[in-house]
Order: sequence, then C-alpha cells, then structure tokens
Amino acid sequence: MKTEDILSHVDHTLLKAAASWEEIRKLCDEAVKYQTASVCVPSSYVKKIRENYPRLTICTVVGFPLGNGNSESKAEETIHALDDGADEIDMVINIGAVKNKDYDLVTEEIAVLKEIAGDKILKVIVETCYLTEEEKIRLCECVTKGGADYIKTSTGLGTAGASLADIALFRKHIGKNVKIKAAGGIRTREDMEAFLTAGADRIGASGAIRVLYGEYRSCFRMKKDSKPYHGTAVFFAFYARTFSL
Repeated sequence: MKTEDILSHVDHTLLKAAASWEEIRKLCDEAVKYQTASVCVPSSYVKKIRENYPRLTICTVVGFPLGNGNSESKAEETIHALDDGADEIDMVINIGAVKNKDYDLVTEEIAVLKEIAGDKILKVIVETCYLTEEEKIRLCECVTKGGADYIKTSTGLGTAGASLADIALFRKHIGKNVKIKAAGGIRTREDMEAFLTAGADRIGASGAIRVLYGEYRSCFRMKKDSKPYHGTAVFFAFYARTFSL
C-alpha cells in the first residue's frame, strides 16, 4: 500500500490537553504537505485554523472524551464548531446510557447532531473498550438509525484502542452507508495497512506521518565520530520515540 494512499485516510490528530498553537500549526502544516484526510483538533482551535488554513479539512470533537454530558450541551458544541468552520464532527456517545440499555437516547442524540451537521460528516465514537459484544452490535444499529456517517472505535484515551476484531464486527452489523474509523493505539505502518485492509475508511493517529516517512530511523543514525550504540540503548531510544505518539 502506497504511503500517500494511507495518509489520504488519516485524520492527523492532536487532542492532548496542553496542545499549544505552535503544535497545532505544525500539525496543520504537515496535513497540508502530506495531504491527510483531515486534522482532528480541539474545538477551541477550529476558528483560528480556518482563518489560517482556508482549504484544510478540519475535524473536531464533541462530548470528548467521556461523552456523559447532556445532549443539549453536545448540540451547542456542534453548532459552535460548525459556525467556527469545522467540516467534520467526532462525537462521543453517552456510554452510561448504553449500560442502562437506553438505546433510544443514544440514537436520538446521534440523530439530533446529524441534523445539525447536515451535509458535514458526523462520526460516532463508541469507545469499544468499555463495551460487550452485544452492546457493540446494538450501537451499530443506533449509529445506522441515527444517520451518522461513521462509527469510530475509540477516543484513544480509554483502556484500549482499536482492534481488528471490532472492525470485522462493525462491518457485519452497520448499515451500508456507514463507514468505519479506527482510532487508538495505531502506531505502525503495519497497523494502518491492516485496519484499512480490514475495512476501516479512516484512521485516527497522531504519529502517522512520522512513522510512514521514517523519522524514527534517526534513532539509529549516529553522528560523525560518535560511538556506536549498544543494542539495549538502541532499543530504548526506539521505544521512547515510538510510544510518545
């Protein structure tokens, strides 16, 4: 799979609490240079990004990361984000409602946000790490009935991220017009290729560009006249760079 083809499916992501404008700007510059599907950023930066990058596809999050706010607040967040220039909304469902078996609430919330979003893309984060298989199947129904464009595996902040088994389960149970976004713990080229091959249409990742363009190889390069690394040192240098994504 070509590198540029992989990146065309990547939502280049920076959602950490302390993200600065300098970091966000770097993210956007990379997205423009490498033509990722979008940048996925906190809603507080959407307006500034739109002003500085008028053609960039901007994704932002609503109800993030817990999803347990009320539906009205999620609606207001969505309206504000779209007014600021967002093209795509990644909303987090109310997982407590799932545990209460209140699937009507979940479906209605999705439907309301999709009505607000209109022709803009709505992705629904279901946070698979907290769900049983039965709940995942029911949520495929909710996402389909609610009219969302995507079902998304994870926030990346739960106890686990995307799994190939969940992609297979989603493909079996979602409606024909619903696509899949895999996110959380996707750190290697092999991961990205596997999820795309399995049926994901989007990948949420913060380090895809660095991984795909081999910046980690710098861990193994030695400066002129420097002493060679011992094997253990090389391992920990690689580990530290890889898992700091």
